Amino acid sequence: MTTEPTTQTAEPAPDAAEPFRFFRLDVTRTRRLSPTLLRVTFGDDGTGGPGSLEGFASGGRDQSLSLFLPQPGQTEPVMPTGPDWFDEYRALDPGVRAVLRSYTVRAQRPGEVDIDFVLHTEPAGPAAQWASEAGPGDWIIALGPAVPDNTGVRFRLPEGADHVIVAADETALPAAAAILESLPAGLPVKAWIRVPHPDDAIALHTAADAEVTWLTGPAAGVVDALRAADLPAGTPYAWLAGEAGMVRELRRQLVRERKFDRRSVAFTGYWRRGASEDQFRHEAETGGDDDAAADG
Repeated sequence: MTTEPTTQTAEPAPDAAEPFRFFRLDVTRTRRLSPTLLRVTFGDDGTGGPGSLEGFASGGRDQSLSLFLPQPGQTEPVMPTGPDWFDEYRALDPGVRAVLRSYTVRAQRPGEVDIDFVLHTEPAGPAAQWASEAGPGDWIIALGPAVPDNTGVRFRLPEGADHVIVAADETALPAAAAILESLPAGLPVKAWIRVPHPDDAIALHTAADAEVTWLTGPAAGVVDALRAADLPAGTPYAWLAGEAGMVRELRRQLVRERKFDRRSVAFTGYWRRGASEDQFRHEAETGGDDDAAADG
């Protein structure tokens, strides 16, 4: 996630039977995927204890998790992880406590987790700044999935769906890529992905019968492209994610203009134009931008 994406607050789990708990993620390597995307691969501390990835169980697709990153100038996140962690976290000085952001688990392998970060244009936010400078020896804390079937997975392909629609911007590209990888062979898919640079059109892998259109103009181009599209017949399932205003317009188009059943449209606002990450997160927490932030 690239950036969750919307805020999700979950109490830390006392054991792996609960859906979310804290994990320490140690940077093992980084790789630049495109002008805008940087992949950070995390391992664990090798002890098998609280700092390990043992018990981390991504559900794949658009699996979100909360990352707690060091503030600029800090070497490690200032983050309580006890039973009352949330109240203790909120009581800390905002300039000292860990930076909280939601991201997508791009991939998981035994002992490793990949998370793709969007390196926004200047001024870079604290998460993008941290990722751009990260290397072995750096670590963060994640409130991540301990069971694969959890509320951080929003893409839920219904039985009986005849085709899939995907519309996203660069912040939702990691989730869109993971979703495409998860789809069954031959399923018709039409996807529109807006990216800042032509070279951000990275290779996407899927067994589905997917037609992917890359757009590099304004976000409105995604809305216009979908409106002009000739969609397949049959029962659709749509997944929309990215800038909140774009997502709102896409959803209205599908539900109001094309008469999609609103239950067949999953949508998530990952950020909002004109608002800082912290402002948008606060709006999502307090319900100030429910139309864009809620999952459909």
